[in-house]
Amino acid sequence: MAGRKALKVYLDLLSQPCRAVLIFLKINKLPHAVEYVALRKGEQRSPEFTKLNPMQKVPVMDDNGFVLTESDAILKYLATTYNVPDHWYPKHPERRARVDEYTAWHHMNTRLHAAKVFIFEVLLPRVTGQPTDAGKVDKALAELEGTLDKLENMFLKRQAFLCGDDISLADLLAICELMQPLGGGRDILKDRPKLLTWKSRVQSALSDSFDDAHSVLYRLRDKAKL
Repeated sequence: MAGRKALKVYLDLLSQPCRAVLIFLKINKLPHAVEYVALRKGEQRSPEFTKLNPMQKVPVMDDNGFVLTESDAILKYLATTYNVPDHWYPKHPERRARVDEYTAWHHMNTRLHAAKVFIFEVLLPRVTGQPTDAGKVDKALAELEGTLDKLENMFLKRQAFLCGDDISLADLLAICELMQPLGGGRDILKDRPKLLTWKSRVQSALSDSFDDAHSVLYRLRDKAKL
């Protein structure tokens, strides 16, 4: 479109929702520019970034002057504004409602519980220099089990993907969260064959964009193994 600036996203690829946004842009071949914001260096607190997002969080999208925060909102905006396959965020009211149902549940379940494992096992020990609190990790893992049960027994009960027979924004957001504990060398799906099969389907659908977005996390995993 003449005179239109390229879509720009502000990301840190150690952030699960940032990876989801980047994968979506890449798999759908949407022209974009990436501005990396290193959370570990506190770059999100800079005056320039704070002006862009007063909440000092990533991801942030700037689409020709339209600035949007929150990965859920960004992904749904991209899916409805740009020419992408309908399965990501279906126009059919009931199928779209299923995606909305999952994304409403996601924040206080998949996201919260998988992130807690990573925070207690990897992030806090690195930031504080203190050893990992095994009790907190065990509690976080126990809470996560309930969420994994729901993913298997409710969302994947009779279908290949979380919200139907094809991949959607729900699967993209979920897989990026469930990968996060891998940063500490922990595969939370290894004893969950149903979820592992789903993960394989998701990875296959996302092609190279999946591994590209997770390369930073893989490096962290490899350090944890050492």
